[in-house]
Amino acid sequence: MTQVSSPHFEPKHFLCKIEEGIATVALDRPERKNPLTFDSYAELRDWFRDLHYDDEVKAVVFASNGGNFSSGGDVHDIIGPLTKMSMKELLAFTRMTGDLVKAIVNCGKPVIAAIDGICVGAGAIIAMASDLRIATPEAKTAFLFTRVGLAGCDMGACAILPRIIGQGRAAELLYTGRSMSAEEGLAWGFHNKLVEAPDLEVQARALAQRIAAGPNFGNMMTKTMLAQEWSMSIEQAIEAEAQAQAICMQTADFERAYRAFVNKEKPVFEGD
Repeated sequence: MTQVSSPHFEPKHFLCKIEEGIATVALDRPERKNPLTFDSYAELRDWFRDLHYDDEVKAVVFASNGGNFSSGGDVHDIIGPLTKMSMKELLAFTRMTGDLVKAIVNCGKPVIAAIDGICVGAGAIIAMASDLRIATPEAKTAFLFTRVGLAGCDMGACAILPRIIGQGRAAELLYTGRSMSAEEGLAWGFHNKLVEAPDLEVQARALAQRIAAGPNFGNMMTKTMLAQEWSMSIEQAIEAEAQAQAICMQTADFERAYRAFVNKEKPVFEGD
């Protein structure tokens, strides 16, 4: 993927291009299956945080690069140094990685993960934290934290993964660290669909464009409610959605949709 700098952010540790309201990002170490480093963790966290305030971007595709999504935390650049850190330093690191998930969830933009090949460890977490996931038949996803002597609870995995694929399936993956095949991921609801590798980014971008053509303020509210309602009762969720929808009814996009319907036209949303 060719690097195209955003006018708002010039990443040094991952690729980013913004075209027609779609931001496409990818890790950029294909020769090592795109591991994360301390720098790329922090920079991705900051980029997704800032995205909440960027009206230029309507949707995000987190792409694969060189036939793989991500091999997770770099063994030499991250795991090795972690074995020498104090508890205070380790907690600062684990909070920082968790902040990346929070930033993805709270960025206000739909995020589509386009998964090819290896998608493991923190890479699997990024895919999990995305709103939608499109994969190739070659995709192999593993939450392999127990295989390196750690707990399966990392970066929100025990909270988010069961909500996507169910408690029992999530427990199996988190206890064993085994790979989930693309076919399993599709059957379990982790992947929204499977496409062949040459079509992966095209299909992901087409989906992003379809979403971005919708009411972007409404999309932001949908993403917000999807995240916030996890911790609400049904009664609280219904009230929260009543308030959210009443706010959306004050937008110009709502009136545009009405006028387009009356005139038998397709609405053109502007996000206001």
